Amino acid sequence: MDMSLTSTELTQAGSDAAAGVVPTMKVVLAQPRGFCAGVERAIEIVERALVKFGPPIYVRHEIVHNRHVVEDLRARGAVFVDEISEVPDGAITVFSAHGVARKVQKAASDRSLPVIDATCPLVAKVHSEGRRYAGQGREIILIGHAGHAEVEGTIGQIDGQVYLVQTVEDVATLTVENPAMLSYITQTTLSVDDTRGIIAALTARFPTITGPDVRDICYATQNRQEAVRHLAEQVELILVVGSRNSSNSNRLREIGAELGRPSYLIDDADHLDAAWFEGISVVGVTAGASAPEVLVRGVLEGLKRFGPIEVEMLAGTPEDVRFKLPSEVSDD
Repeated sequence: MDMSLTSTELTQAGSDAAAGVVPTMKVVLAQPRGFCAGVERAIEIVERALVKFGPPIYVRHEIVHNRHVVEDLRARGAVFVDEISEVPDGAITVFSAHGVARKVQKAASDRSLPVIDATCPLVAKVHSEGRRYAGQGREIILIGHAGHAEVEGTIGQIDGQVYLVQTVEDVATLTVENPAMLSYITQTTLSVDDTRGIIAALTARFPTITGPDVRDICYATQNRQEAVRHLAEQVELILVVGSRNSSNSNRLREIGAELGRPSYLIDDADHLDAAWFEGISVVGVTAGASAPEVLVRGVLEGLKRFGPIEVEMLAGTPEDVRFKLPSEVSDD
């Protein structure tokens, strides 16, 4: 993309500088961005539970990976815990959007805790695929990030051997018991391009391996990644609104950087750094699937600290997906 200024624009810029006028920064908003259907559903489950049953409502792990969302729900009476043992007897318990292992489900059941499952339906689909492959006597390779809540939950949902691979290099050193009986599944929030590379490496090494290609990467993750690619064609710098423990937000920043655009992951407007924008006239803004739109609006206001801005919206893939709420909090 040619970012050079015309002679007229250079003349105007020089006149503005001489007059002390700050040039207008163009801000391009990615579309789609922010909340996906799974995140909206999970947050709504906690909100409805607080209204229906009253606080406190106990949530195992962060309901979604966004600090602002978690703090808002905590202020309204949600209590976030790491282990089921921390939940008092009889307390309403919500499983996060990332899903949980069977041992967590059993621990809650053994204590007869009233549970509302906010696992994203697309994550639950991966669990189902993994169990189906395991039921066929296959060993499972899970493409994902070690330590991520979704990965831990998925591994814990599958009986039998599960191998975790994070990179193409991991594939080269992987040792399995039966190379002829392998299947793979993926974390839902990965980079599409990186995952395709890992799948290609798996297929090259284990020609009979079966799996869903990148279909397990959720539609919202793919749409937001594609939007960042379009954004990078039009801007000089990219801001990704999202928390650092958000896998999909990190992937958006990485894609922007891979495409040659300085890219920064920020929680909110307080993390904007004036030095980033020196010599920059066009900025792109997007948000991870767990970041609320109010934070994007706050970033736009924050950018005004550095001078006037002009906001433009990119065209993008429309999203009208809505997942059904669990019966415990549904109006039906």
